[in-house]
Amino acid sequence: MRFAPLVIVASLFAAGSAFAAGPCDLEIEGNDAMKFNKDSLSVPASCKKITVKLTHTGKLPKASMGHNWVLTKTADMQPVANDGIPAGPAAGYLKAGDARVLAATKLIGGGESDTVSFDGSKLKAGEAYSFFCSFPGHVGLMKGTFTVTK
Repeated sequence: MRFAPLVIVASLFAAGSAFAAGPCDLEIEGNDAMKFNKDSLSVPASCKKITVKLTHTGKLPKASMGHNWVLTKTADMQPVANDGIPAGPAAGYLKAGDARVLAATKLIGGGESDTVSFDGSKLKAGEAYSFFCSFPGHVGLMKGTFTVTK
């Protein structure tokens, strides 16, 4: 029984490691008050693949309070949001094939989540990136900075 404590500690460490997100795996929440729980996200430039999980912690359906997570260069944020409105909810309020959209989750409602993974090597340290929700009118409150660190 001398090894029992060691086994327990090793098991706890292994379980904790399985749930620990790395620096390239990010999580963010949106709610019914039209707010993200974070106003900035960052990843190291060494990330080859970046994964962002969006969880809608509210209760309202996506038809009335849908949220998504969209990444663009900061200068492109408002034009992408404006150009996406005519695309409608089925397209996540994003214009089809818009090359300015660097990554985006699908539009989700209360209690739902979605994950997007994208090529981190296409992002550059020092470039100004922003994330936002493209649901009409949400970009004013639901936005933040996305930084690639050296």
